[in-house]
Amino acid sequence: MTYSVDFRRRALEIKEKFNLTYSETARRLGVGSASLIRWNKELEPQKHRNKPATKINTNQLLKDVETYPDAYLQERADRLQVSKSGIGAALKRLGISRKKNIFSSQSR
Repeated sequence: MTYSVDFRRRALEIKEKFNLTYSETARRLGVGSASLIRWNKELEPQKHRNKPATKINTNQLLKDVETYPDAYLQERADRLQVSKSGIGAALKRLGISRKKNIFSSQSR
């Protein structure tokens, strides 16, 4: 749950005004003490990503899946010049199963 900046500011003011510890203030306000500590460091909620944007081109990945439906993650990663874990995350994001078929795609 995201608390308003006003509530965060008031919570820290209460802590200072009554000379309370983080845990005492948290108990009184019904929030976590870790939240109060975090608010003390940075009052405004974060609005940016902590990770860089993906470098895997979605269209290239979909084309690769169509061309090589039974390929391993490492094979896809080598072709697209990215990491194996990156391919796995991208496939999961797209809802594509990595499970191999019992019959090869040639015999269908």
